[in-house]
Amino acid sequence: MRLRALLAAVVLTISTAPAAWAAPGVAHGTDVPAGQFGFVAKLAMTKIPRPDGSTYSSYCTGTLIAPAWVLTTGHCFHDANRNRVSGKVPYPTTATLGLVDEATESGVARKVTEVVQAKENDVALIKLDTPVATVQPLKVNRTAPKVGQQLTLAGWGSLTGTDPKPASRMQQGTVAVAKVEPATLGVRGAAPEITTSACTYDSGAPYFTGTELVALEATGPGCPHAGIETTSRADVLAAWITKTTA
Repeated sequence: MRLRALLAAVVLTISTAPAAWAAPGVAHGTDVPAGQFGFVAKLAMTKIPRPDGSTYSSYCTGTLIAPAWVLTTGHCFHDANRNRVSGKVPYPTTATLGLVDEATESGVARKVTEVVQAKENDVALIKLDTPVATVQPLKVNRTAPKVGQQLTLAGWGSLTGTDPKPASRMQQGTVAVAKVEPATLGVRGAAPEITTSACTYDSGAPYFTGTELVALEATGPGCPHAGIETTSRADVLAAWITKTTA
């Protein structure tokens, strides 16, 4: 759950939730220009259950990859014991797309109705109650990434790991692929700083080229940081995504 200091996106937990599940936004990133990256979804969840019967609210980030489907991190949807769940969405969740600044834009809001968890990685597809016709989905990459490849990170997470809050302005940054594993990518901050990184509420935030989704935020060190962030490869999920969203 985290797009640290580079993305200001969303993670699965808030300051009142267990710290181990918190994920920052883009720390040490920059504002996304107006009209850009409308496919990046801000996910707002309420009434998330705890084992003691209480509830809390939180955020994650996602990517519109089909008119009625958003791809995000699987652990954003779980039961009271934090086991990932599929089926009917486990708590009220709203996905907002098509905006970069909540102070001046309203975007396109949709309710989430269904969750489908991937087997290969900590990734889930979530279905929207109504397709989005005004935002162009991001295509899913189908080829293996390479070490040194540069990717854009964008999200709605916190700008800092200290007293994290979801961003009201989408953030972006550039990272470089540091290692390629069978299901994941390790990435490091490249610009505007080497400490540009995902942060709290950035879980599920996209790492992409100009035209394709290459990976999405999974987990990493506290943000901001100059270490390796773990992301989930999109290419190994491409066939599952096509089948599920057909």
